[in-house]
Amino acid sequence: MSNFTLHELQCFDAVVSEGGFQAAAERLHRSHPSVFAAVAKLERQLGLSLLDRSGYRVRLTEAGQAFHRKVRLLLHESEELRLYAAQLAMGEEAELRVVLGDLCPLPPVLALLSRFFAQHPQTRLHLQFETVTGPWERLLEDEADLIVHRVPKSDVRMEWVDLGRVASVPVVAPGFLPFPPGTDLTPQRMQALTQCVVRDSARHPSEQGHFLVEGAPRCSVPDHLMKKELILHGMAWGHLPRFMIESELRDGSLLSIAGRHFPGAVEELSAARRRDRPHGPVADQLWDFLTRHAPVLPPTLGRMPRTKPAPARYSG
Repeated sequence: MSNFTLHELQCFDAVVSEGGFQAAAERLHRSHPSVFAAVAKLERQLGLSLLDRSGYRVRLTEAGQAFHRKVRLLLHESEELRLYAAQLAMGEEAELRVVLGDLCPLPPVLALLSRFFAQHPQTRLHLQFETVTGPWERLLEDEADLIVHRVPKSDVRMEWVDLGRVASVPVVAPGFLPFPPGTDLTPQRMQALTQCVVRDSARHPSEQGHFLVEGAPRCSVPDHLMKKELILHGMAWGHLPRFMIESELRDGSLLSIAGRHFPGAVEELSAARRRDRPHGPVADQLWDFLTRHAPVLPPTLGRMPRTKPAPARYSG
């Protein structure tokens, strides 16, 4: 029976990843002879030739390829176990990093976080705001412990808790449209009008923008608050979360243009974290807390408002 060590498996994996013994030794901060000896010992114990050393770069044999797949899984689990042990040794985390996305209604979500962190005074809440695909990138690059945003639920690296629904409504200021607002608004008719969009805060955006009219002039802003101001001042049109414009829709300072061609959207707001990473005790307690209290958003935020007849004011 083979009694290979974790060190031998790490050396083997490093040689495969780096393409040679010297590069593997530098990555592992070990000497070239010690890495070479560890891999040779592993092969002797297994009775297998794992590496083809005949070329300039070391390559896997057929048996080596099959064995390496299993080694990578084992090393990944070993790293998770090491991280989990370190977190247990630390006790409560000193900080939790939470990213709020641009679709997040602050009052109900911050009220929930406030209740939780009041019970965990030793753990500091580090809040960050990101837009569009920025929250996903922060989470997947291990720069956040939790995000509150819409979630790509097909991504198996994430698990989520649904917190409620948020409607995004296409709106204009009175007098913005250069034609009677009662007419059927098509993308072709809106093509000459400036559309306001929120910039993606991701360093490497992973999807195209939402609700874009092809060929229309655009202006971009860093968040929905500035987007709302531009639309209120008649500088552009665009989609805004319903929770930001309830009073403006009521008093007529913003008009919904939702219809057949611009139906708006209702999206699920979720709390999400990595499924493939270990979590500390406070992070796990926060997850359980959110699960127990979900959903947290009023149902009205997920409904499209009724479209009122617009005032008969238009330019042109």
